[in-house]
Amino acid sequence: MPTLWEQLNTEMSPVVDRARGALVQIQNGGEGFGAGTIWHTDGLIVTNAHVIAGRGMLRVVLPDRQTLPATVIASDPDRDLAALMVVASDLPTVELGNSRSLQPGQWVMAVGHPWGVAGAVTGGVVIGMGAGLPEIPRAHHEWIALDLHMRPGHSGGPLVDVAGRLVGINTMIAGPDVGFAVPLHVVARFLKRALARQERVRSR
Repeated sequence: MPTLWEQLNTEMSPVVDRARGALVQIQNGGEGFGAGTIWHTDGLIVTNAHVIAGRGMLRVVLPDRQTLPATVIASDPDRDLAALMVVASDLPTVELGNSRSLQPGQWVMAVGHPWGVAGAVTGGVVIGMGAGLPEIPRAHHEWIALDLHMRPGHSGGPLVDVAGRLVGINTMIAGPDVGFAVPLHVVARFLKRALARQERVRSR
């Protein structure tokens, strides 16, 4: 009979694979890279504003290793979010979860490219969620505080729950074992505004 840890490993493997399926690498002018998360099958990608900040031409490496130029359609440095478009279709996405239901102690996983290691995963628990969290800039916005090893290269990648559902976008490190992510419902509001603004521009 498998031990609890063996059962956990068996169950977590497909969860990680699903999250990796929606993970992209973002190359910014040849001076480094971050992560991004495929939001829509037709090429909409969400990442952090600091990942795409003014270094040069943006390129996105898809899960199948295809590399495409990317266009920024919106950026909000205050919330550290950005939306990109690539010319592609039928891209894999990750199932959306419910960030509002997160509770301290729940297990989550951050997927990204820490130190250039593609598709690496780190796990930990939720410390807390909301606005006014201590030890974080821009505390008036909502964040998810995490007890896990987030590293440079995780930024912009998916934060998923134990069922592999997207609950946030990895954002920043506040210490050796503390990271922060933007909650999914905040990301959804940002993208809704971004797409509405793009549609208004097209209709002019």
